[in-house]
Amino acid sequence: MAGGVRLEPVDERNLEPLLSVAAAEAEPSDVMPPVEAPAGWSAARREAFREFHRAHFGGFDGPTGTVMFAILLGGEVVGMIRMARRAEPGTVETGMWLGLSARGQGIGAAALRELLNVAAAHGMRTVVAETTVDNTGALGVLSRCGAKLREDGRNVHAEICLDSAPPAP
Repeated sequence: MAGGVRLEPVDERNLEPLLSVAAAEAEPSDVMPPVEAPAGWSAARREAFREFHRAHFGGFDGPTGTVMFAILLGGEVVGMIRMARRAEPGTVETGMWLGLSARGQGIGAAALRELLNVAAAHGMRTVVAETTVDNTGALGVLSRCGAKLREDGRNVHAEICLDSAPPAP
């Protein structure tokens, strides 16, 4: 099923579908920074979600140095993956989320492989990610894409070297 995965920069055209998936299939804390707003997907939190993503519309070379991609499966938005410049030359950080119905199908690994291709095309040599020891979904995706994982207490630092080809799907 994950063969039809593609990435599309988040913009006004796909922002509402992305918000719809987030609100229907994810917790706010899993898909955006914390904000002062009523619990759940309140109107204020939905607007904060929009503004958070709009702040990154400048993309990789914009003021935030971050490009957000909608993850599409068969043309439908199912989640988001990002790539952010780091201080270290040739290094970007990534993070992603998928709606509940898209998890466990190889979509995350397919999306990360696509992101690795984009990072390499931008001349990056290393992609890093941070997660926790109990985020088994993220750890599985990172491992399947060739990440070296390093535990530090409850946190896990992942590093993918782009000098070697990522593992085949």
